[in-house]
Amino acid sequence: MTTDKVDLLRVAQFDDRPAMGKVAADAVTAKIRELLSQQETVNMIFAAAPSQNEFLEALVGQAGIEWERINAFHMDEYIGLPKDAPQRFGQFLNERLFANVPFRSVNYLDGNAANIQEECLRYTDLLAHHPTDIVCMGIGENCHIAFNDPHVADFNDDAKVKVVDLDLACRQQQVNDGCFAELEAVPTHALTLTIPALMAAPFIFCMVPGSNKAAAVRHTLNAEISPQYPSTILRTHPDATLFIDRESANLL
Repeated sequence: MTTDKVDLLRVAQFDDRPAMGKVAADAVTAKIRELLSQQETVNMIFAAAPSQNEFLEALVGQAGIEWERINAFHMDEYIGLPKDAPQRFGQFLNERLFANVPFRSVNYLDGNAANIQEECLRYTDLLAHHPTDIVCMGIGENCHIAFNDPHVADFNDDAKVKVVDLDLACRQQQVNDGCFAELEAVPTHALTLTIPALMAAPFIFCMVPGSNKAAAVRHTLNAEISPQYPSTILRTHPDATLFIDRESANLL
């Protein structure tokens, strides 16, 4: 492992994805234990993407986490996919995390709600009643965080949850990741937590492995901080760590 710092953002680089996932899980576990020694419950937001696989597997395998004191949330969801669609982010997290440990509560965004605007308000209210302690996230190929693509990213967004249309690069990433067979099958709209909602967490852990994320990592660390590269905002957070592997670091 090698470590660095860019502005306020800590950067930890590893030789491979399993090593990255294990150390990230160790760091998150340590923070959970620290917080639970100081407060009754911990509220956590999780990302759903193949880039999170090694981290989630390692996190589930951690011993001694008091899961029954943790409330879980997820950060984005497609609008209009069938409830049993394997591509749904809630389903992804359920299979890899939520169904495997005894959380105090699991709170899903509903991309099939009859009234999507009411769903945004419902989830906003949930977040208000459970202020986020920890965000576990990734970065998209276009530098999105959650589904805040560059054309909808707003560092000063008044909303905490909103409906967004997905840009072409974001939708193509879902094909590149093997989640959909073709671009036409990828939904065009989604629910997402906004950038201020994510940045409000006192602690952020961001796992970004793989060669397809190399350009995004380079922009995250080297580009001007702006919504053109939404993930650059992480460099302003007082306690955020970016975990990368050799492949995602190969353009640095």
